[in-house]
Amino acid sequence: MASFLKCGYVAEIGSAGQPGPVSKAAQTHLKCEETQVPVRILVVDDYQVARKTIRSLLNWHSMHVCGEAENGKQAIEKVRELHPDLVLLDINMPVMNGVQAAYEIRKIAPSTKIIFFTIHDSPEAIAAGRTIGADAFVPKAAAGTDLIPTVQRLLKTT
Repeated sequence: MASFLKCGYVAEIGSAGQPGPVSKAAQTHLKCEETQVPVRILVVDDYQVARKTIRSLLNWHSMHVCGEAENGKQAIEKVRELHPDLVLLDINMPVMNGVQAAYEIRKIAPSTKIIFFTIHDSPEAIAAGRTIGADAFVPKAAAGTDLIPTVQRLLKTT
């Protein structure tokens, strides 16, 4: 969850419990309260079992998965449709790979965080991720220890 401040004007209440005339001071007085907004995560992997496992792990940590995609082309469509805060993106997928998809996602949704989550943790894969502006790289082998802290760090949640 991310925290945001929700603010509104506070009106003065008259002696009969009805709204009274609003003084100049009351017009400028704001009441703010903290509102929790679920973080939206898109999971992109060509293996359904991997997507379900990732979804379960994220849900266990109270993180909201807003959608899934099985290739880069679908990922781009889902980013346009769902406006996720973060995309967990595999690299090696059919139709369009994760590096190409990340490049397109960065163009259409520059504030969306991108984590490459893949078995391909070669220096070349990491370099490709850095080149297109991925925010993080988590090897699938480290999912149990590194994925949740990385998501929390990027989205500044706990």
